[in-house]
Amino acid sequence: MSVKVFTVAEANRTLPLVSRIVSDVVAEHPKWRQLVAEYEVAALAAQPEQGAAPGQARLHAEIDAVARRIDGYVRELDEVGCHLKSYEDGVVDFYCRYEARLVFLCWRLGEDAVTYWHELDGGYGGRRAITPDFEDEPVGQLP
Repeated sequence: MSVKVFTVAEANRTLPLVSRIVSDVVAEHPKWRQLVAEYEVAALAAQPEQGAAPGQARLHAEIDAVARRIDGYVRELDEVGCHLKSYEDGVVDFYCRYEARLVFLCWRLGEDAVTYWHELDGGYGGRRAITPDFEDEPVGQLP
């Protein structure tokens, strides 16, 4: 499997599209969570000998529909080459080269530009500001 490697400038150029897609995910995710909670309550009220509780089938269908929409958004982000890391906060990572190693450029919904990076195993909490010494290396696909 290959991954797209971005420069900071390339990642920033994707933000108008990425921001719209991530906004949709962040808007849909609470709906999905609420529907799942309602389904769990309905399932607890169900009598096994009587089958599903009223509304369970409808809730299940709604959960599936919202999940399919979210999955479609995530696939769109994958096609761009970035990776959604948080459905709640809209955190997205982009592969980048820094000091001859792969790292993630890190962006969060609401930020104007990609201005942070972190190690591949660092996560959002390990974000560091992109400073002038941060040099993008040649990009492309990695094997």
